[in-house]
Amino acid sequence: MTQQTAEQVGLVLRDARGQKGWTQEQLAAELGTSQSAVARMEQGKQNLSLKMIQRLEAIFGQSIVQLSKSQMTHLRVEGGQTLSGSVDVNTSKNAGVALLCASLINRGTTTLRRLARIEEVNRIVEVLSSIGVECTWLNDNDLRLRRPAVLDLESMDVEAARRTRSVIMLLGPLLDEAEEYRLPYAGGCDLGIRTVEPHMQALRQFGLAVQASAGFYTVQAPVADGVDRSFVLTERGDTVTENAIMAAAHRSGTTVIRNASPNYMVQDLCFYLERLGIQIDGVGTTTLKITGKPSIDADIEYFPSEDPIEAMSLITAGIVTNSEVTIRRVPIEFMEIELATLEQMGQKLEISGEYVARNGRTRLVDVTTKPSELRAPEDKIHPMPFPGLNIDNLPFFAVIAANAEGQTMIHDWVYENRAIYLTELNKLGARVQLLDPHRIYVNGPTRWRAAEVGCPPALRPAACLLLAMLAARGVSELRNIYVIERGYEDLAERLNTIGAKIEYFQD
Repeated sequence: MTQQTAEQVGLVLRDARGQKGWTQEQLAAELGTSQSAVARMEQGKQNLSLKMIQRLEAIFGQSIVQLSKSQMTHLRVEGGQTLSGSVDVNTSKNAGVALLCASLINRGTTTLRRLARIEEVNRIVEVLSSIGVECTWLNDNDLRLRRPAVLDLESMDVEAARRTRSVIMLLGPLLDEAEEYRLPYAGGCDLGIRTVEPHMQALRQFGLAVQASAGFYTVQAPVADGVDRSFVLTERGDTVTENAIMAAAHRSGTTVIRNASPNYMVQDLCFYLERLGIQIDGVGTTTLKITGKPSIDADIEYFPSEDPIEAMSLITAGIVTNSEVTIRRVPIEFMEIELATLEQMGQKLEISGEYVARNGRTRLVDVTTKPSELRAPEDKIHPMPFPGLNIDNLPFFAVIAANAEGQTMIHDWVYENRAIYLTELNKLGARVQLLDPHRIYVNGPTRWRAAEVGCPPALRPAACLLLAMLAARGVSELRNIYVIERGYEDLAERLNTIGAKIEYFQD
């Protein structure tokens, strides 16, 4: 924000604190920061992240700052720091958005605890609020959802819906909500052509009819039936599987879904639905048997599990800075291939004993990175559906391989454009060679150098640039970080807690 805007925000903040009758020390305690930081905020001398603004607005129950759409947030990184200490993995972004959509199935009250407060979640909350769902943040990360008897689908916030690909997952829970309604085309990361046809193929099994025209899907609801059905998904996609599960959950009869994804966000969705009384057999396998309930009215709370992609991001930070850092609450079931690959490359890791996540089901460990001499793997690195190396964790191996002796081939066969974005690492000194839209060679080791780089329009390659900047001596700038805020909560701030030097700024 500009200096003038920062000073105006400081005045608003000081007035809001005064109306509450709090001292700076009391506000600092609420925010988990220092009195001097609050003083700087009120003087307009402290850059405020989107997350901090949201915290302040939640505390005071009023708007603190309105940023225009033309104002972009950037990061300034003083690289070359050795990291130390420990940091917790936050809950899963992908599970969070699925659970928000699934809350529409429940006529009672759903409270999601420790929900990731990220832009992708904010967009879905805006969509749900616009159709009549009462969405109340109880504190920073606990969200209570109460849906009305009849959703106002005609009032859907089209702009918010278009800014997220997750909106496509409303088709399953809204299966027979209205005889006919419209849903905006899905948006999200620019990762090439990503067809929604697998979603349509799955939902046609329930009788759903969808026509696409003029930027909208026109949906015609199926007739209610109690038919048992069994079908195979032609693509073992995570969101496709979730859509099919949500459709089956509130239809009478038993549905068998074959070639289903057993990935982490799918399992979290199943755990939530089981808490609603829906019987699901085969969780964690590629064949799911779901006995639906057409009427569900329960008051429940649920804790989404930790995010394996964020865990990999934090582990990568420790590796590329050659630091000893402990990453706590790592969902080990969804990280075993990644950790084994790292060890094959010479990375030294300490892994704790297992303990159980707050959802009572997911297994967690703590992972400590150790300074190591890395070497290129003998074989290429490529993703596979769970239990293989996670598709979203693949880009981090480009940053890691850049620190390794030798040449590494990375094969991103899923997306057309993502490998291309990884060549942006060359601006920071890496030697990434693009072979075709899906394959790159990474040559190491790299002598990282500071640079100013714009965020690519894809979440994980953008995060890779930030992590590489941690290793680059000097001051780097990563510009327009909205795509990172879509998928990470406080990533820069939490990296700072383990020794990074990153600050937010605006032009």
